[in-house]
Amino acid sequence: MEGMIPKLPLAPYVDGLVEWLTDNLAGFFDFITIGLEGFVDGLVALLVFIPPLLLILAIGFVAWKTSRWRVALFSVIGLLLILNLGYWEDMLETLALVLSAVFISIVVGIPMGIWASQKEMVRKIVTPTLDFMQTMPAFVYLIPAIFFFNIGVVPGVVASVIFAMPPTIRLTILGIKQVPGDIIEATEAFGSTTRQRLVKVQLPLAMPTIMAGINQSIMLALSMVVIASMVGAPGLGTEVYRAVTQIKTGIGFEAGLSIVIIAIVLDRITQNIGNKKQGGEA
Repeated sequence: MEGMIPKLPLAPYVDGLVEWLTDNLAGFFDFITIGLEGFVDGLVALLVFIPPLLLILAIGFVAWKTSRWRVALFSVIGLLLILNLGYWEDMLETLALVLSAVFISIVVGIPMGIWASQKEMVRKIVTPTLDFMQTMPAFVYLIPAIFFFNIGVVPGVVASVIFAMPPTIRLTILGIKQVPGDIIEATEAFGSTTRQRLVKVQLPLAMPTIMAGINQSIMLALSMVVIASMVGAPGLGTEVYRAVTQIKTGIGFEAGLSIVIIAIVLDRITQNIGNKKQGGEA
């Protein structure tokens, strides 16, 4: 069978496309690199500038206001443990990477989801693209990212955005599509324009679902931390990767535990923000 049907030269075509993009859009990729590096570095500098104990109390306060007191207590104890173990700066670098990826996912993903919810043709194009983004192994994204952005935090952020953005887009579409039809008919009966209906009715009602998408994007971005460390992204992922290569189980457990703590804190806060918008409390 292999002799009858010649192999498609897919790999050479992809390599040629990457080389063409690298040669012809080098200035564009340099612009993105400088912008993302500046954004992440600025965010890290801001977080480092805040005294650790003050930042811990601030996060604990946010957790208390958005969630139950147990979440606030866990946040404070967990962050104090990270500080005690000596992973505070690594944690801040990881947090900056994740927040940067999630910020881009929100800025790009929510408008894309709104557009797709309003235009059937756009949704038919976006849906299979999201399927491709979610099912392609995350390691594959790192290969062209290195070509385009060299090593460092930028390819890690780009790969995290590609991997983490689909839930935000999907759940934005779902949230808007789930708005009851009778409410839409009522707004049309009152003469609302498409923009007024979207801004004043559909988006507010869809916000809990959109927040669930943002929550999932945060979790997926955190799952990329260790993979991003393979291309030079700093943070807790670097400590985990170093522990794996040097077979240091204890250090790997400490760094991994720090990632878990950050994941739980961010998950509970964003999850309860969505629940409160729905009128409930987790």
